[in-house]
Amino acid sequence: MSYDGLFTYTITEELRNVLLNGKITKIHQPYKYDLIFQIRSGGKNHKLFLSAHPSYARLHLTNESYENPSEPPMFCMLLRKHLEGGVIEHIKQPGLERIIIFDIRSRNELGDVSIKRLMVEIMGRHSNIILVDRERDMIVDSIKHLSPAVNRHRTVLPGHPYVLPPEQGKTNPFEANEEIVLKKLDFNAGKIDQQIVQQFSGISPLFAKEVTHRAGLVNRKTVPEAFLTLIDEIKENRIHPGIYEQNQKELFYMINLTHLTNMKNKTFSTLSELLDRYYYGKAERDRVKQQGNDLERFMVNEKKKNEKKIKKLAATLDQAEKANEFQLYGELLTANIYAIKKGDKVAEVINYYDEENQSIQIPLDPQKTPSENAQRYFSKYQKAKNSVEVVHEQIQLAQAEINYFEGLIQQIESASPKDIEEIREELMEGGYLKQRQSRHTKKKKNLKPILEHYLSSDGTEMIVGKNNKQNEYLTNKLAARDDVWFHTKDIPGSHVVIRSSTPSEQTIIEAANIAAYFSKAKNSSSVPVDYTAIRHVKKPSGSKPGFVIYDHQQTVYVTPNEDLVFHLRKS
Repeated sequence: MSYDGLFTYTITEELRNVLLNGKITKIHQPYKYDLIFQIRSGGKNHKLFLSAHPSYARLHLTNESYENPSEPPMFCMLLRKHLEGGVIEHIKQPGLERIIIFDIRSRNELGDVSIKRLMVEIMGRHSNIILVDRERDMIVDSIKHLSPAVNRHRTVLPGHPYVLPPEQGKTNPFEANEEIVLKKLDFNAGKIDQQIVQQFSGISPLFAKEVTHRAGLVNRKTVPEAFLTLIDEIKENRIHPGIYEQNQKELFYMINLTHLTNMKNKTFSTLSELLDRYYYGKAERDRVKQQGNDLERFMVNEKKKNEKKIKKLAATLDQAEKANEFQLYGELLTANIYAIKKGDKVAEVINYYDEENQSIQIPLDPQKTPSENAQRYFSKYQKAKNSVEVVHEQIQLAQAEINYFEGLIQQIESASPKDIEEIREELMEGGYLKQRQSRHTKKKKNLKPILEHYLSSDGTEMIVGKNNKQNEYLTNKLAARDDVWFHTKDIPGSHVVIRSSTPSEQTIIEAANIAAYFSKAKNSSSVPVDYTAIRHVKKPSGSKPGFVIYDHQQTVYVTPNEDLVFHLRKS
């Protein structure tokens, strides 16, 4: 666990330094468990991200942009009523719990001063965001409701008193000295790291393992020394926020984790920068997985259906390729019609097309005359000959459908929730899904797709289309003739456009990296990316959305870099 009580302590200090006495100017709730507070503090505007997501609960300042729903949820409306225009008077943490408390002073409908308390509980799947009337210590409402049937100790419902989670009776490490540490640990029992977690509050296994690693030879002298040294670093805010990758798994913390081996380390100047980067795309992909699960299942089934169709068509093609054999039978029967009589089941004739003049047996229908048998084979020949062209055409159409759905499946992998809706609309417009009709919702106007914008190292604008609707709009309508267009070579992916006719070499590499990152080859190396001027990119008449052909291209090879894509993105 990275977001432990000590980490909560450090992020509380960071938020206090930036947001204390700040004014809440706007509140949004982009998703079910997530809130964005816009706060004016110290002459600057800040965005505070609060999440009670079961898997990605967190609290930090953010530079990310989030799309808000057309109608704000009820909890968002309630927070706006009580907190917008309010001033943050206190930001604190009770003990070393994973809870951050915001005391916010505002005025009620009568103009009287009112103090509301926002409790942000970062506790995994039990995370919550609760608005409390401080004077009465009464819950106004919460982002998640918790009935007595679920938890006897604390009910989280409007009108109920707010109760902190039960204390665990552990020692506060900030109040510990060498004597207390020695008293709490049994060196004869072993597993010192587990004992540290059990005896001291706010401490995760990650911190405890770092203590025992720094202690080296674990004994009564080295462990308290390592423990208190690390605690002092945190108390004095001598932190080193970093993301660590080990065995293809990422974790983060606010101190150097020297006990991790064979790992990659990314460092950050603030905890908020660290959390922004660590959670980049993670929660969004989880939301996309939930919203787009039915779409992805449908597309995978359609792809498999067309793959089976191609196999059947290939078998039909094998039969159709016997056309020449049917023609030969018809001609040989016609040439030997005098030697065959009605009722024969087989005709054995000389194959005069064969250099060795070998005999050949031709199956006959005994109910037909020799002439009718010959005509039957000529009919089979004509039918088989005609079907070859049809089958080839059907195979091409089925393969085009496979390519189309492969592209859509790739788009879902890098989609945002709004992208999912655009993909759904595209499938409805294409007749793959039924149109969703509702008497209570107005028909949406044809709105322009919202594209993602990036800035290269030298300040050149780059734009990305992440689904077919966006690709079509970007390439065929938005981009200028001399803008430079990018796409992975023969690999499903996004369209990327540089808003310049003469981009620098570095900008070309960065745009190619973005194109490779938002493609099926995201996890590959040396990905080929084609680029050319927009004027050389054409959409064939009648082709599916997002499909283009192009020429005059050059190719560059890049290895997708998520860190680079993250840093180039405009918020």
